[in-house]
Amino acid sequence: MAESSLNIRAVGLETLMEILEHGQFSHIYLKAVLDKYAYLGKNERAFLTRLVNGTVERKLQLDFIIDSFSKTKVKKMKPVIRTIMRMGAYEIFYMDSVPDSATCNEYVKLAKKKGFSGLTGFVNGVLRNISRSKSDVTFSDDSVKYSMPQWLVDKWTRDYGKEQTELILKGFFEPEKLCIRINKNKTDEVALGKALEASGITFEKSEDLPYAGYISGYDSVAGIEEFKQGLFYIQDYSSQLVPFRAGIKASDSVIDVCAAPGGKASHAAEIAVDGKVVARDLTEAKVQLINENIMRTGAKNITAQIWDATEFDESGENQYDVVIADLPCSGLGIIRKKPDIKYNQTEESLNELVQLQEKILNTVCRYVKAGGTLCYSTCTINKDENDNQVENFLNSHKEFTVVSQEQLLPDKNHDGFFICVMKKN
Repeated sequence: MAESSLNIRAVGLETLMEILEHGQFSHIYLKAVLDKYAYLGKNERAFLTRLVNGTVERKLQLDFIIDSFSKTKVKKMKPVIRTIMRMGAYEIFYMDSVPDSATCNEYVKLAKKKGFSGLTGFVNGVLRNISRSKSDVTFSDDSVKYSMPQWLVDKWTRDYGKEQTELILKGFFEPEKLCIRINKNKTDEVALGKALEASGITFEKSEDLPYAGYISGYDSVAGIEEFKQGLFYIQDYSSQLVPFRAGIKASDSVIDVCAAPGGKASHAAEIAVDGKVVARDLTEAKVQLINENIMRTGAKNITAQIWDATEFDESGENQYDVVIADLPCSGLGIIRKKPDIKYNQTEESLNELVQLQEKILNTVCRYVKAGGTLCYSTCTINKDENDNQVENFLNSHKEFTVVSQEQLLPDKNHDGFFICVMKKN
């Protein structure tokens, strides 16, 4: 990594302290940091992103490694030292930008700079021991190997079996290509591909989704001219599947009941060119996000509204051809994008989400016209929120039948996602 007047590891330390010690959401806080230091070069941004995300992603494994070499266990360390040790262990195991000896020196200097001169010998000794013996380290079980809380490993093993669970755990560590949705109101894949590649950005068209593609070789998405112009939108492949599976037609009336930041709703508006789309969410801030994306994409047939999806809107009863219910969920299918999710969810929080989903489904299903479609989706791989939720819904709503149902598991092309399309008889 090239030297900079800004100490990137110090920035990484401050960022990780906010995420791991103070509960900030990793994807939101890291983006804010990258925006703050927008002047950083491509390599420095990449280094900081990998160091922060990797340390969060591998936290349980890193703690196991550190505890194997330190008499003072991770839980007993001062928060700054704990974070420095995790960062150092991650660099030693997973990054090769500088030699291990230089990495150890950098974290010793960082500890001293943060006022822990008395602990520099401890930091130096433990990190150098880890470096010398890293090839001898073995992981005790899948929870440590894949840095996944044991209760989640157990849950998925019950739901999917041991072999499939290991594929899921491996899938979260697959390098992910950034998926975009081409805004066909403004461009097409040929013109967009040429424009991006003229800027040195690699563009790869999806083989099976007409709006989807993958980009790589960029510095910052926000700095790409074609993004500023609204020629494309950042949206995962699995999320883009929803409007297609829902079978939206050109003249349909569509409501997306939990729409922020507006990806599926604006996508639906592109397909329903002669119809209308209503995009709702709970707060003014979320609706502002939807409106920003409506402005960027230039969609004319979509309206954003503040509305609590658990509250029934009488004026919407039997009014919509398609109801998109992409509901609040545990997010366990997008751990790769938001690695702190796996540490923040509990069995209790999952049960609360199941109850919330049930309440919303029972409300918004009343907006579907006779012969219309209810499309229920989540970005999780938890069967209680997916298959079991649908089964319970159908038991109490005999007027709906399943047209299609699929559980996508995380791999290099897409996130974990669930989509169930139901028709109202």
